[in-house]
Amino acid sequence: MAKYRKEILDVSSFPLDDCRELVAAFNSTFPKKDAYMALEESAIHIMLIQLDMVKYREFLDGLSISEDLIKEAFDVINSIGSYGLKGSKRLFSGYNAERKVVNRKAKEQSRSKHYYANDHSFSKVNNELPPEFENKIICADSLQLLKKLPDNCIDIIFTSPPYNFGLDYDTHNDTARWDEYFDMLFAIFKECIRVLKYGGRFVVNVQPLYSDYIPIHHIIGNFFIQNKMIWKGEILWEKNNYNCKYSSWGSWKSPSSPYLKYTWEFVEVYCKGDLKKKGDKENIDITAEEFKSWVVAKWSIAPERNMKEYGHPAMFPEQLAERVLKLFSYQNDVVLDPFNGAGTTTVVAKKTGRRYLGIDISEEYCKIAQDRIDQADLGQQSLFD
Repeated sequence: MAKYRKEILDVSSFPLDDCRELVAAFNSTFPKKDAYMALEESAIHIMLIQLDMVKYREFLDGLSISEDLIKEAFDVINSIGSYGLKGSKRLFSGYNAERKVVNRKAKEQSRSKHYYANDHSFSKVNNELPPEFENKIICADSLQLLKKLPDNCIDIIFTSPPYNFGLDYDTHNDTARWDEYFDMLFAIFKECIRVLKYGGRFVVNVQPLYSDYIPIHHIIGNFFIQNKMIWKGEILWEKNNYNCKYSSWGSWKSPSSPYLKYTWEFVEVYCKGDLKKKGDKENIDITAEEFKSWVVAKWSIAPERNMKEYGHPAMFPEQLAERVLKLFSYQNDVVLDPFNGAGTTTVVAKKTGRRYLGIDISEEYCKIAQDRIDQADLGQQSLFD
């Protein structure tokens, strides 16, 4: 049973007889399993599970006690801003609790969790990343370099692939035909899945091209499902950037073709073979408060402020990478970003005590990424500078 929510009504300025009448009448009108009152010295302790506020109002109006006390007794409960609804009653306690599923394990076994990935052929034997690739920023074609890595040697992949939106990258053509773009992307992603450890996580930050009606996050999701990866979840990265103009796209004040505005991007999380990732408890670096906050899958984080400084048109902020790495990996894990760009994933891996491998085809971006890591080694950057 849910615990009572306790509210205290100061009644020191009201007649004692009125207070006694209120408490006695309340307790004889409403069932104790829903709510009850107790008079203790100069305060009425109101213990709440649930209450029909319409009936409570009618109950108070029927009492022959101080009108000011009636008002205070109603307001102290009515002013509670957080509650659930259960029929005609406000639910003040336990309304956030998950609904229990009867015979949950048996039902999961009969209908099968993540059925689409259960017939995978992934090896459960994990390997070490060869030393020549550990803690390195490498300028190369990701597809070719990944082929040099052994199977099952990376703990977590966090990346944001080139958007193909027409952005001005250093060397990448960001206006390829969509079929060519996805052929390129998925060839690299297949190699990423191969080198990912059993139980490892593959996390992709992606923004659909709304103006061209290309649901990239769904297309990428279908790729992972087809390749037997388990969908662990989806995080909304709320950037709170409301700079787009209302009439930039679509129809104005007309259902003809309204264009929806988006202030967020998606962070898709997939697992290889198993939802559970093994690791040593002493290598957990997420705090209790961080965990409680970050498992709520809507993250309000400002966009990267230093993109001009780094010469990169589409960077995610360090705080996003920090949350992903601390929530889904352990210290000393190996982090891979196959589209490392200006190096945010790898510099945050360095700062949070993880090993890393960053790959990018641009010599300029690789130099920037290495410079950022060197500065982190010298202690010249805080995590969110």
